[in-house]
Amino acid sequence: MSKGPSTAQSKQEQTSAAVETQPGLLEQLRKRPLIPLLLGGAAAIAIVTALLLWASAPTYRVLFSNLGEADGGRIITELEQRGVPYRFAAGGQALLVPEDQVHSLRLRLAEQGLPRGGNVGFEVLDNQAFGVSQFKEQVNFQRGLESQLAASIEALGPVSQARVHLALARPSVFVRDHQPAKASVVLTLQSGRALGEGAVDAIVHLVSSSVPELAAEDVTVVDQRGQLLSRTAADGSNLDGTQLDYIQEVERSYRQRIEHILTPLLGATNLRAQVAAQIDFASREETAERYAPNQGDNEAAVRSAQTSTSFAGSEQAARGVPGALSNTPPGAAPSPINYPEGEGDDEAGTGDERPDSLQRDDVINYELDRNVIHTQHQRGRVERLSVAVVVNYRESVDEEGNSVQLPLDDEQLQHINRLVRQAVGYSEARGDAIEVVNSPFTETRETVVEQEWWESSDIQQLILQLGRYLLAFLAALILYFSLLRPLVKRYSESRQPAVEAPAPAATPGFSATVGDFDDSGSDQDTGQAVYDEPGGRRRKPSGYEQNLADLKEMAAEEPAIVAMIVRNWIAKYE
Repeated sequence: MSKGPSTAQSKQEQTSAAVETQPGLLEQLRKRPLIPLLLGGAAAIAIVTALLLWASAPTYRVLFSNLGEADGGRIITELEQRGVPYRFAAGGQALLVPEDQVHSLRLRLAEQGLPRGGNVGFEVLDNQAFGVSQFKEQVNFQRGLESQLAASIEALGPVSQARVHLALARPSVFVRDHQPAKASVVLTLQSGRALGEGAVDAIVHLVSSSVPELAAEDVTVVDQRGQLLSRTAADGSNLDGTQLDYIQEVERSYRQRIEHILTPLLGATNLRAQVAAQIDFASREETAERYAPNQGDNEAAVRSAQTSTSFAGSEQAARGVPGALSNTPPGAAPSPINYPEGEGDDEAGTGDERPDSLQRDDVINYELDRNVIHTQHQRGRVERLSVAVVVNYRESVDEEGNSVQLPLDDEQLQHINRLVRQAVGYSEARGDAIEVVNSPFTETRETVVEQEWWESSDIQQLILQLGRYLLAFLAALILYFSLLRPLVKRYSESRQPAVEAPAPAATPGFSATVGDFDDSGSDQDTGQAVYDEPGGRRRKPSGYEQNLADLKEMAAEEPAIVAMIVRNWIAKYE
């Protein structure tokens, strides 16, 4: 049981003895100053080189982003062949190259058709095999059309990727079997970007205009989140982007009229005008047919006239001398209305004879006075205007010479009201409303912050670049004064010749005692020998002097060992 502690103690003593007998790493480096000098110089050169490379490193910019695997591989191969450094950013979605080579690389890669993208254009029709079927040719044409439309849509700023699906119309001899063309567009928008109604309508009309027999109502646009962007036919009551732009243009036109006519009188900063216009975009047509009675004989237009006369009575026998005269039938008896009694006798003696009945019918047809009016109302007609004008108080000077603001009188306000009415074309029948208000304006003082010269982006970029070089220079100075200079100085001191102590007088034989190794030249405080130089200065010992001091110290501490060594020397030379 007592063997364990003794064994551990002996091992500890052996370890401590080995440590004491073997010189440490620092002691070895101190004895060989060239090694630290070389290591420090290499480290300093490496650090300075790294700092210079970091300071002169180029700024990288995005060459392409959201590349497919095929396009990315082709572009990287091309960059490696040209020796252009590149990096990846945004999780591998963006390819970065030095800023000064971005535009030239884009042009060179575009010359080689890179990036090609995942879309297949009409070039699929260029290399068709002989005897290809009509169905396959139609499918290739549809693929090319879809790809071209997708590429056109991807040219829009907020759109990152687009896919177009077409269902082309199929011709049929039967009307009821005819199916119209339809299309759907799937958009992948960039992060934080959105499409306005105008851009969505533009995409819809772009697709509908590129495909035969495709109406805009049959185009559906959705985004990557599944939200419907295009409006359906049920939303016809809502105004589209064109109509909204037209309303804003009409309101802007009326507002500019008011400002142009009042600015010379009041000043550009003393009035504010707003116009709200109600526009009717409905399409209406009216047809009216009116009939007016004929007024007077002169204005009446006869279309046709017909007269019919009939009479009935006893027949008279022939009278008079036979011959031509007696065989001639008598003339018609005069009407008692037109000829009074006794005035209708004729030479044939028939004046007193009247028929039993007489009937006369006159039928006159006049043209109808018909008026047909077809009215087609114009779309975009102004239904009502609401105008609001605010006029600032006028500036004046009081008796003391101070600037004051005074309200306008009623006559001036009425004058402004009349000018506004004439400028906008006021119509009471239309229900227009105009309001002119005189009120003091609140002074808004805009604080214009002048940008200092160091706040410019170009100056900041230059300062950043100079700061990199300055940091590298300071690091080099710190390395030189803290590492290289002490190492060089120590190495230079080690290369100087040591000052040897005066040698003892030569004797025929060697004799030495412990008293010969005195410690008169050793420093009691440091344990190192210190020698005086001319002028009273003290210097550090050289390598020989240090070894001599170590031997003296060993002789003082271990005289038996030193005596044994001396005996061995004496026995060797006897």
